[in-house]
Amino acid sequence: MAAEWRLMIETLIDYVLHVDKHLEAFAQGHGTLIYVLLFAIIFCETGLVVTPFLPGDSLLFAVGALAPQNLVRIEVIVPLLIAAAIIGDNLNYWIGRKAGGWMVNQRWFKQDYMAKTEKFFVKHGGKAIILARFAPIIRTFAPFTAGFGRMSYRRFLGFSISGAFIWVISFTMAGYFLGQIPVIKNNIKLVFLLIIVVSLLPIAIEIVKHKMAKKEEPEKGEDA
Repeated sequence: MAAEWRLMIETLIDYVLHVDKHLEAFAQGHGTLIYVLLFAIIFCETGLVVTPFLPGDSLLFAVGALAPQNLVRIEVIVPLLIAAAIIGDNLNYWIGRKAGGWMVNQRWFKQDYMAKTEKFFVKHGGKAIILARFAPIIRTFAPFTAGFGRMSYRRFLGFSISGAFIWVISFTMAGYFLGQIPVIKNNIKLVFLLIIVVSLLPIAIEIVKHKMAKKEEPEKGEDA
């Protein structure tokens, strides 16, 4: 089992770090099916709590970098992926609202991810829906948590639409304008790795804070 998980993680890392080459090859070989693939990945990453591992930020950057090569049309892919992010978010919200109580009690459900997302909501309030777009894993669990916590749907929808526009446009446009710069193009794997590290940094900081707080609790108890 450990070997299977290690292989899956290694495959995922390889895919994320080489996402530009995978997408380029797919676009060259399958034409317009690239739009279906990209829609499906963004939809699943935002809409299903069982797929938080799918690439998001690095994928959008890579998609933007494909546009100047005429492998995708930027005027088509941007609204398509915004739609995928909004539809996925809304599906996740209603799953959380209608089936959240049952799902959180299942053995396979990631309770740690849920707990981190709830803390994220406590810290940032409603705008957490927008900020979560830029945080892997939390991005997938935020709409589910909003539905499970019975956030007003009208309020959620406003944040969801705003977040989708900001997230998709910022990363695809960054890829469009920066992806062709020689120093970035020649070191694209490092760029993707940097995107992943920066995206995961807030989560890592929260984990460290949580562990430090746990260590301090016994000490306080001893002093008392």
